[in-house]
Amino acid sequence: MEREKAILIFKALSDASRLNIISTLQNGEAYGELLAERLGLSASTLSFHMKKLEEAGLVRSRKEQYYTVFSLEPDLTKLRLADMLADCPSSEEDEAKKREDAYRQKVLDAFFDGAVLRSIPVQRRKKQIVLQKISECFAPGKVYDEKELSEIIARIHPDYCTIRRDMVSEGILKRENGKYVRVK
Repeated sequence: MEREKAILIFKALSDASRLNIISTLQNGEAYGELLAERLGLSASTLSFHMKKLEEAGLVRSRKEQYYTVFSLEPDLTKLRLADMLADCPSSEEDEAKKREDAYRQKVLDAFFDGAVLRSIPVQRRKKQIVLQKISECFAPGKVYDEKELSEIIARIHPDYCTIRRDMVSEGILKRENGKYVRVK
């Protein structure tokens, strides 16, 4: 079931009067006036609720002379919560990813001027984002000597020693015998 359709159904079922209407219609179809009388609703209130239920696809109506007859949608009895949620993608994960990407871009925009790092962030999370961006200058698995690594970092920021040390301490680079390898 599509996410929008599931949302419409949940919204339609979030009202006590609409739940009562569905419960009453489980016993069979009913004329609008009779339904309003049974539930103690005015005709306009019933009409409002029926419109919401029809939009959600839970109820259908048909005209019989001067009256409107309402009935439950036949597939409603087969509707299960698990089925409604099975095909809905998790937008929570998508939203979290979008927020994280937006935050990352905001940090990069704040600290970089093109390919040059303006300043080294003090806050650890921001520093990790900046260091990860700098690490993209190095091929994963390739071995760099200290001089070569320092030259690459110096093009980005003059304090290449601090950046190199921070990249090792964050586990982005691995250092062995004066040689460096990008890990992540």
